[in-house]
Amino acid sequence: MNKKTNKGKLKAGWLLVLAVAMLLTACSSNNGGNTQPSNSPTTNPPTENANANTDDVEVKEDPLKLDIMIAAFSTDLPDDNSPIIKALEEYTNTDVNVQFVPNSSYPDKVNITLVSGEIPHIMVVDRNSASFINAARAGAFWDVGPYLKDYPNLAQAHEVTLNNTSIDGKNYGIYRSRVLGRMGVTLNVDWMNNLGLSAPTTIDEFYNILKAFKEDDPDQNGKDDTYGIVVSKYSGPWDIMQVWFGAPNKWGEDENGQLLPTHMFPEYREALKFFRQLYEEGLVNEDFAVMDSAAWNDPFVNGKAGAFVDVADNARRLDNAMQEKAPRDTPYTDVFQAPVGPKGHRDMPTSGYNGMLAISKSSVKTEEELKRVLKFLDQLNDVEMKLLLERGVEGRHYEMVDGHIKSLINDDPALLKEIESLNQMLMYIGPEAPSIEQTPLNEKINAVQKANEEIVVGNPAEPLISEVYAQLGQQMDNIIADARIQYIVGQIDDAGLDAAIELWKKNGGDDYIAEINELYQQIK
Repeated sequence: MNKKTNKGKLKAGWLLVLAVAMLLTACSSNNGGNTQPSNSPTTNPPTENANANTDDVEVKEDPLKLDIMIAAFSTDLPDDNSPIIKALEEYTNTDVNVQFVPNSSYPDKVNITLVSGEIPHIMVVDRNSASFINAARAGAFWDVGPYLKDYPNLAQAHEVTLNNTSIDGKNYGIYRSRVLGRMGVTLNVDWMNNLGLSAPTTIDEFYNILKAFKEDDPDQNGKDDTYGIVVSKYSGPWDIMQVWFGAPNKWGEDENGQLLPTHMFPEYREALKFFRQLYEEGLVNEDFAVMDSAAWNDPFVNGKAGAFVDVADNARRLDNAMQEKAPRDTPYTDVFQAPVGPKGHRDMPTSGYNGMLAISKSSVKTEEELKRVLKFLDQLNDVEMKLLLERGVEGRHYEMVDGHIKSLINDDPALLKEIESLNQMLMYIGPEAPSIEQTPLNEKINAVQKANEEIVVGNPAEPLISEVYAQLGQQMDNIIADARIQYIVGQIDDAGLDAAIELWKKNGGDDYIAEINELYQQIK
């Protein structure tokens, strides 16, 4: 080998080293060492004024592809052309595919999806579903608890609600927040005024109002065609009212500190006696046990019933429906807190959440991918996204009036379609978005919900997961639910109720109580 050849090879080697060095220098100028090409329009070297901080240079990532499964409450749903979905994708730098599932069949669809293993990136789940609990324990979903602190909105998740939604101390999803003190008593304003009645402050006063609504011709039409309270086969009103009487919210401690279900407390039976009296005197609709919850509002809206025990904000929906029939400047409804019972002022809270958004490990495989998905979920809690997914596009679906929302949809089918059910992916954690137009009724609803926070009764067994209940819960629940209805309508007496409770205990109830108390002592 001659010197000329060696010299040429040496020169080529230095050129190769120089080229590699230049390549490495170019790569290191990207954010975080990302080797994707930068979208920055300039590659000028940093100056002293630029602080030479390469971490400040943001690299535009490719849109994150996300499949999201949520429940739908309509058959006319947004498509890819929805301006709301387009705005969502632009804001979050995502390519979103929303899989809408009819709400009535959503639990079945979740079960089928979990069995198939083809789980979307994000799906709304019921934390109490046995199939979800088993899938989470088997490693199908990410435990997001340790990561929440790293995201400004998600870091504001309430510790109590996180505890309520945990499974074995881990958070396999981000809860969809709900107002804790949401319950209220809605009454027909015209009937109250016609009969000279004032807000009920005790259970006796509440009873007297229901009796007057039945017997004193509250609509002044000269006919015996009205009654007090309307209830459907949805058991919520009974659950709410029995707490007024001092019964526990699902579970409570006895005098020995042992947890027992509410139907084993004497206050529960006192409440059932009251419910039976309402039924015997015709103060509640006689078909309550079979009335479809979809028709629950109708007797109130149509002027047949004058009282409604449910969430306080239903006063607004009932009024809206009555305004559609006969518009006027004043509301048809008013809403109040629960009346005071023998054990003081008490009300049943919500659990603080309604379902969770769970992240699949089969679709989101790495921690890096998880963090991008969490960033997306964190962004959904920005005020801009809350407004977008709840209210739509400003100027198209709503307008701002004195800092509040005024809807422009007005039942327009085309506008409704663009936004329908998209709010099901909202978590409502973090900063509050502007509320709807503050009418006197809306202000009253807000005041009731705020005041309720001081009187709500928690369920001490809320975070506990029972294997017995997972296997036998539906059967046990049916025993008690059927017995309550039978007691209210007079088909069984106290002895019959005792027999039903004994049947409950023999069919898993005793084991359920033992397991719950063992779990309770572990967390206590």
